[in-house]
Amino acid sequence: MRGRLLIFGLGYAASAVAARLGDWEIAATGSAGNLAFDDRENVIRAIGDATHILSSVPPGEDDPVLSLYGDALRESGAWLGYLSSTGVYGDAGGAWVDESAPIQGRRAARNRADADWRAMAARVFRLPGIYGPGRSPLDRVRQGRAHRTGIAGQVFSRVRVEDIASGVIAGFDAPPGAYNLADDRPASQDDVVTFAAHLLGLDPPPIVPLDQLSPEARAFHAENRRVSNAKARRVLGWRPAYPDYRAGLRALNATTSPTAASAAPPIVSPDQR
Repeated sequence: MRGRLLIFGLGYAASAVAARLGDWEIAATGSAGNLAFDDRENVIRAIGDATHILSSVPPGEDDPVLSLYGDALRESGAWLGYLSSTGVYGDAGGAWVDESAPIQGRRAARNRADADWRAMAARVFRLPGIYGPGRSPLDRVRQGRAHRTGIAGQVFSRVRVEDIASGVIAGFDAPPGAYNLADDRPASQDDVVTFAAHLLGLDPPPIVPLDQLSPEARAFHAENRRVSNAKARRVLGWRPAYPDYRAGLRALNATTSPTAASAAPPIVSPDQR
């Protein structure tokens, strides 16, 4: 089916979705898009023309897409999708969480945006740490920006950007609701960067004590959870092509040259996609 997709925020993950859609018509806001976000006349026209609408814009004090275009989105009749974050679950003490878990993340605006998009019958894709070409632990290790924490028992989930794209597209035929798009093997940051260094033939990066990290990094490491993808597998029929960080990093290492890595853009965080 050839459709017309409008993307709010043509960033790293949303670009991967667009790249998979072949001859679809794509309109998008963002620095790489063809629409200015605050050009209401043209954006509202694009909303009316779209068969599918995807937002990857993270909230500030509120969700800027819903604040400016919420009424037009509600009236559009288009398929709606939103890239949220598994950070809405907050700290689970290392336990597994699924879409039935309470929303208690530390970012109230993200929690509200997640709930507001679900109230609009959107497909809300909750994403953990995102990595992929040009934005991975391999790049951080090569650039000397990786570190270990030495924190025992702290784990988190992650997903390769290509698996986000396949999950969103699988959601085109799925009922509204929340879907976790995460790989099958949550792991600690220390395990991941140590494996990345091993692939590169380098020593593991140094341990940096928690009190020497930024406040944002300390808050991130205060959370500990494993994210289940069982609903996405069951309802979307989705399977991650890279089911764990080892598979994902091995494939990246086989295709990424040091020259390309040295020019890589900054690492993407779960709330900068």
